[in-house]
Amino acid sequence: MSRLENDLIGSLPVPDEAYYGIHTQRAINNFRISGITLSHYPEFIKALAYVKWAAATANCELGVLGKNICDAIIEACKRIISGKYDDQFPSDMLQGGAGTSTNMNINEVVANIALEIMGYKKGEYQYCSPYDHVNLSQSTNDAYPTGVKLGILFHNEILEDSLTKLVESLKNKGQELKHVITMGRTHLQDAIPMTLGQTFDAYAATLEKELHSLRQSANLCLEINMGATAVGTGLNAIPGYAALCAKNLTCLTKFNFTPAKNLVEATSNTGSFVAYSSALKKLATKLSKICNDLRILASGPRCGIYEINLPPMQAGSSIMPGKVNPVIAEVVSQTCFRVLANDFAVTMASEAGQLQLNVMEPVMTYTLLESQNLLNNAMTCLRENCIDGITANEEHCRDLVMNSIGIVTALNPYIGYENSTTIAKEALETGASVYDLVLKRNVLSKEELDKILNPENMTGVK
Repeated sequence: MSRLENDLIGSLPVPDEAYYGIHTQRAINNFRISGITLSHYPEFIKALAYVKWAAATANCELGVLGKNICDAIIEACKRIISGKYDDQFPSDMLQGGAGTSTNMNINEVVANIALEIMGYKKGEYQYCSPYDHVNLSQSTNDAYPTGVKLGILFHNEILEDSLTKLVESLKNKGQELKHVITMGRTHLQDAIPMTLGQTFDAYAATLEKELHSLRQSANLCLEINMGATAVGTGLNAIPGYAALCAKNLTCLTKFNFTPAKNLVEATSNTGSFVAYSSALKKLATKLSKICNDLRILASGPRCGIYEINLPPMQAGSSIMPGKVNPVIAEVVSQTCFRVLANDFAVTMASEAGQLQLNVMEPVMTYTLLESQNLLNNAMTCLRENCIDGITANEEHCRDLVMNSIGIVTALNPYIGYENSTTIAKEALETGASVYDLVLKRNVLSKEELDKILNPENMTGVK
């Protein structure tokens, strides 16, 4: 069963049970691109509903929207925010029209839910219109990017929570392995001794910095252009609407939104999306670097470094018996590559905006939300399936240090650079250990040498 709806193009049947309308139906027909619909991102749908709620309240307070229609719109938004109608958002995330299909999808769903609340049938838009009531004082060009920004902020909270948990996991692992002496490496060559605990503490510290970076860039999304309407001149928006709408959105959420000072600039500017994407890129780069390190440190078991053991998650080969691969580190790095590619898409889309509007905002929205979702899942996977279960091959780590020429660096202050160089050269040529050569040359006593090469003295860890 279907109902017939009309628009500028003509008539089109819409399924009777659908809360969306003709504009959304055309989007379904026109944009079969990614297969990823708005329904994949419930937080984004929730954000769009909050925008419509704030707008309706502002319009009612300014006397341009009747209270009975406003109340119905608000109740409809509340129901959408609850998640009950997520399946009514079938528009593809990739779409032409600068987000008009997304804006109309939320307008139509809100309107049809409101109509039922008021006792009317779906499609009886003379009583509550997606255009004249739900979209009152708005344009896609201000409502859509505002919804996107709020969606990013909602998803950023989830992302920060996952990142915080990963940082804590790394700190715990650093504490657990603080006594395990190992060899630090630069240029993939032996450098000087350190502990595995220091390695994991450093991972925690570098990712903890990204919490600040994410918050700082996400805060750029707090400036919104509601009231700008089509190009930023505010045509069809009543005076005072922009400030009141931002105030209402702040009251409805815990985010402190402010109206843009220059609405023309804000309507065409997508710099906040570029900045936030850059923060995601930086986080992804660091995560992949850490995963690279973990794979190197776990390489072996007989012919690699093999200082740590990653949790065995699955058999590693269809041909090599007994092989276990670092699959979690591998999948996290691959996820990070996708985030890096998404950042490039955001950059190009931002650059491609012309004149008073950037019509490429849908691809920015799609890639930003996808990157947030991917990173959230990747960090949870890395923490639960890898970091928490890492163990150290402690004896092997110590043997590597004591057999390394790198420990000669610790002797520099005691025997001088020239003696250290001579001993290092002989160790390289003969295969003898630095420890044995120092004793052989009587440069230091065994007692002095053992004190200098004590792990606590070499690494600064007490």
